[in-house]
Amino acid sequence: MQGLFQGILCTFPTDRSVNRVMAIDLDPAGYDGFLTPMIGNLTELTSLSISRNNFRGPIPETIANLQRLTRLSLSQNLFSGRIPRGIIDLKHLEILDLSQNHLSSKIPADITALRSLVQLILSNNALSGKIPDLSGLWQLNTLDLSSNNLDGNVPILPINLRKLSLSHNVLSGHISPVSVLQRLTALDLSDNRLSGLVRQEVLTLPLVVRINISNNQFTEMEAIPYPREDLQLRVLDAHANRLRGRLPISLVNIANLSSIDLSHNQFSGRIPSEYGAKLGSFMEKLVLRRQFSDRKSSATVCRRDSGQSEPTSPTIA
Repeated sequence: MQGLFQGILCTFPTDRSVNRVMAIDLDPAGYDGFLTPMIGNLTELTSLSISRNNFRGPIPETIANLQRLTRLSLSQNLFSGRIPRGIIDLKHLEILDLSQNHLSSKIPADITALRSLVQLILSNNALSGKIPDLSGLWQLNTLDLSSNNLDGNVPILPINLRKLSLSHNVLSGHISPVSVLQRLTALDLSDNRLSGLVRQEVLTLPLVVRINISNNQFTEMEAIPYPREDLQLRVLDAHANRLRGRLPISLVNIANLSSIDLSHNQFSGRIPSEYGAKLGSFMEKLVLRRQFSDRKSSATVCRRDSGQSEPTSPTIA
């Protein structure tokens, strides 16, 4: 038998053995205090979710005793200190969400031992150091490490990722590891120090709908050589980079692309008529304001509202 009391799921054995707590799922009622080390005594626990409360202090190392856990969600609290090393012993863990706390230090390098992980969310903390090689987490479909202090290069990533956010860190180098993520639907690498070439393999990932690479140091966007009606990409945000030269006409080759933001770059010359033609048909938003050349800066915004198209070939000074 089972019973649920104020967010705590218990078993009531018929053989008069000890009752077991199987799940703790607290509502966001502003509970505060510390997570006691005695939590490690609840060895039958499969789910511990106390998100959106005011728990503080370190996450107890005894969390490693909860060998049956499949879900650990401590997000939106005030936990501090490091991620307990013992978490890597939770071999059945499928969801690990420690986001929006005050956790610091590094991501444990052997977190790849959690081979059952489907979601890994550590965003909005103060984690530092390099992102470890996560390629062994082959079941992972959601990875969010945004808004930390992570540095170094983009590592080799799990091949089955669908959602990836590494935004608001200090990552540098190129983004070629992303180009093999054929199941990706959402990519956010904004607000880092990434640089070099944005390869066409990234822009033409078959299932990706949104790409945000804004506020980086990219200098070039590789051409897409022929029309692609098979791609799902609808939103591309590449503003505030160092992209230069002529506007990439080949973006028009992505049939479903309806919103492009290339503002705050270093493009020059005329806006190709192909952009104007697409604004008059499918594209909803094209933002090109504040481009910088050797002469001056200019502001140009072209939008389509309710089927009305804008002029097709203004000049970027």
